[in-house]
Amino acid sequence: MGFPDASKDLSSEMEVDAFRRLFPLKYFERHLAEAIRPDGRPLGKARDTTVVLGAVASANGSALVKIGSTTMLTAIKMEVMTPSLESPDEGCIAIDFHMPPICSPIVRPGRPAEAAPVISKQLSDTISSSGSIDLKELSLVTGKAAWMAYLDVYCLDADGALFDAALLSAVAALSHLQIPAVAMNDDGKIVLLSEDDGQKKAQEPVNKEKRNLTLRSIPFSLTCILHKNYILVDPTAEEESVMETVVTIALDTSGQLVSLYKPGGPVLAFTSAIQDCVALTRQRVKELKGILEEANSTMQVE
Repeated sequence: MGFPDASKDLSSEMEVDAFRRLFPLKYFERHLAEAIRPDGRPLGKARDTTVVLGAVASANGSALVKIGSTTMLTAIKMEVMTPSLESPDEGCIAIDFHMPPICSPIVRPGRPAEAAPVISKQLSDTISSSGSIDLKELSLVTGKAAWMAYLDVYCLDADGALFDAALLSAVAALSHLQIPAVAMNDDGKIVLLSEDDGQKKAQEPVNKEKRNLTLRSIPFSLTCILHKNYILVDPTAEEESVMETVVTIALDTSGQLVSLYKPGGPVLAFTSAIQDCVALTRQRVKELKGILEEANSTMQVE
């Protein structure tokens, strides 16, 4: 007796799916009129967010982040380098963003994703301009040795708001980073100390003990879509493809503006809309700060 109703429901679902594919903008605008999105979220609500620290055992620092389906894995490896003449008492951080073909159907094997170098630069600029890291902390011997931190961010699933997830993954990995202990050998070279030989070489001049990196005002970001009079936070890949005006705002934990990116869409965006985006970002920063603090607390307990 239930078959006719089930068949009708299936037919209705097929019609909705066909309408969604043929007229995606109209489909989304029908939902916007009801102040709801196809996934059931209110316009101003971000997707569920999780942070797992220590996801890569062989790295000096790592983090796996999920915002909805968007998934990022960051791993940090530390190497000793000779500092530059311009900054003899500072180390360096090199950030690379990777989009392998598994992350999205639009990324083809053998062809680098267009977004990858753009997001790499955004990450470098945002982390640098936030002042969250004192590069002097990465110095070992002035003018002779310093740390180079290679920070690689891998996109495992690209379902929108890539920069937000990449930045959260990067700062989470930095918060998990353990700077290795080092010593100077008889030849005057910096060598790593393993936990096994730490006691044996206790008398050698250790330049830096194994420790965490000090992070000051940590930057977080929120991507918003501006469409007519609507603001949608944390968009999915489908929403980004349908509605082109995207604004990404990064604030630090003290509430200071770190960066504002507007890569596409109409040339102008109303000042009031940008101010609303900043206010939404402030709320999101508080939320992300709490999530990161909880992840760090869980690591300390373990």
